[in-house]
Amino acid sequence: MDKIINLQIWQLAAAYVFIILLLFIVKMRGIPREKEIIIASIRMTLQLILTGYILMYLFEIRNPITTISVIGLMEAFAIYNIYKRVKINLSARMKKIIAFSMLTGTTSSLLYFIFVVIHISPWYDPRYFIPIAGMLVGNSMTGISLGVSRLIDGITDNRHLIESALMLGASPKDASREVMDNAFDSAILPTINSMVGMGIVFLPGMMTGQILSGISPITAIEYQIAVMLGILGSVALSVILFVQMGYRTFFNKEQQLNI
Repeated sequence: MDKIINLQIWQLAAAYVFIILLLFIVKMRGIPREKEIIIASIRMTLQLILTGYILMYLFEIRNPITTISVIGLMEAFAIYNIYKRVKINLSARMKKIIAFSMLTGTTSSLLYFIFVVIHISPWYDPRYFIPIAGMLVGNSMTGISLGVSRLIDGITDNRHLIESALMLGASPKDASREVMDNAFDSAILPTINSMVGMGIVFLPGMMTGQILSGISPITAIEYQIAVMLGILGSVALSVILFVQMGYRTFFNKEQQLNI
């Protein structure tokens, strides 16, 4: 196996020249983004350094309770971010549906991936459990965020069509079917698009990191394929759960549209 290149501090610092280049460009173009770029760079650096030390600690103790607690924290932050991304005030019922969809979709996909696909032992090994959970939760968070926005916009923009269908005897589910399908399609499209270009247009970050760390490209590809399929399943399951339950929040007990 080829020698692994460990970055020295000065080499890592040299990479920040790209931040300087970006700052120069926005300054020359008169784009007021300097403060955001600097803050983002500092936050990224500090957060990743802190994450690295936390992961080193977790990898050493290998405790199931600690691992599960970390996953719970990921889920909580993901659900909170979904609430924040939606630009309107969500009802308590809608928030519960989002949380349920997120937890059920990601957890079931993660457990299947851990126990069936890679079959690690012990199952709570944080070296596998935490990175895989992070990818599933992160992508599902993006999917549900898109699904929520598209569902709300679709119901609002097509209100007259839905009400007309209800007047003709359609059920709320049938009247909202097209909006639900469009919301689901919009939510999973980014994941599908990333799969289409993967390996030809770009190399995924996980696969690139494994190759740079000395792992065989074939092994890295096998893991990337498995993880990408796991992400697709997690996003699809989380979003379909949401749209199947979320549309009901727009109708009252008399099956009338209530926005």
